[in-house]
Parts: sequence; structure tokens; C-alpha cells
Amino acid sequence: MIFKYDIFMRIRRLSNWRSEALSKLWKWISINAAIGPTSVRGKRFGSFGEGSIILFPTTTIFNENYIHIGVNTMIGEHVALSAGMMPGQKCMTNPVVKIGDRCLIGRGSGIVGHLSIDIGNDVWTGHHVYITDQSHGYEDVSRPISEQSQPERAVTIGDGSWLGHGVVVLPGAKIGKHVAVGANSVVTGELPDFCVAVGSPARVIKQYTNESGWRANI
Repeated sequence: MIFKYDIFMRIRRLSNWRSEALSKLWKWISINAAIGPTSVRGKRFGSFGEGSIILFPTTTIFNENYIHIGVNTMIGEHVALSAGMMPGQKCMTNPVVKIGDRCLIGRGSGIVGHLSIDIGNDVWTGHHVYITDQSHGYEDVSRPISEQSQPERAVTIGDGSWLGHGVVVLPGAKIGKHVAVGANSVVTGELPDFCVAVGSPARVIKQYTNESGWRANI
């Protein structure tokens, strides 16, 4: 029993050492593989502000020259950022995707632009938020839905807003300033400044005015 215990402890110490070594290696890779304004990948962007970072690992990033990122913005791991349908595509507008200063885009989120997605300053999101300015059509039953695209409609998200975990922002959405969108909500239309919205589609449940402060919408 003593012999078996000694072997077990040696294996455990070796496992702990290996785990610590792999953890340090992953940390080194994560730091050195992140995208910043002075990195080779960062210089491909339309603009990449000082102090901003896209954390490693990333999921999908292409047509970076149509993507503009402000200063002191952090984009989390496994985030997809794209302009257009495929790498190398020539887009009609520039920027296609614009992310302002001091933003935080949560882990696992996706921002897929074709025409115009304009995210203001100080916008934060939870994890797994999806923002797009184009959707699919379904009207022609003789063709797969994947082959039917609808016209792009610009998306705007105002300064200081917060999008909770799992929020989906669809084409044509206009989110005002200082708007809180509840988790798993779907934004399809316009949300005014200084409000709280939840649901699918998202609707305003609380709004602020100078005269009465925050009041619930019943």
C-alpha cells in the first residue's frame, strides 16, 4: 500500500507540474497572439486605436480594412468580426463595422456587417451577443433560404449602452444612448435614449426623462 501511495503521489506531482506548465504556456500564447494596434494583424484594420485589443483565440475575422476600432476597446475571446460575405470582398462602404472608444465586446459574440454597423463609445456587451445588418429572405419557396438575402439596413448603437448576454440585434435596429437591453432580447426596431428594453422583439419597459426620472412603461 505504501508503495502504491508513493507512485500515486509522484504521478500527482508530475500532473500538477504539467498542468502548471501548460497553463503558463497558454497564458504566454494568449498574450502574444492577441491583436493590437501595432501587431501585423492589427495594421490590416481600417483603424485600430491605441490601447485596444482583440483577445486570443479569435473565431473569424476578415476584410479588416473595412473594420474600424476606437481607443481603449477590448474585444473578447472567440469573437467573430467580418465585413461582407467572404474574405477579399470589396465592400460598398467604409467603414462597414465601426466600434467606438472604451467599448467591451463579450466573449463569443459576433458582429457581421455588410453595409453599416456603427457602435458608439462606451458600449459594453455580455457574452454571445450577435449584431448584423443583413438577414435572409424566405419568400421564394423554390430556392433554399441560404440563397436568399434581404437588402442591408444600417444598425446603430448609441453611446453608453449595455447589451446583456445573448442579445440579438437585427438589420435596421437603432438603439439610442444609455440603453440597457435585457439578456436574450431581440432588437428589431428603434429604442429611444435612456431606456430599458427586454423581450423578443425588445420593448421599452422603463424610461428616463428629466421631469420624472426613471419610470416604468405599463
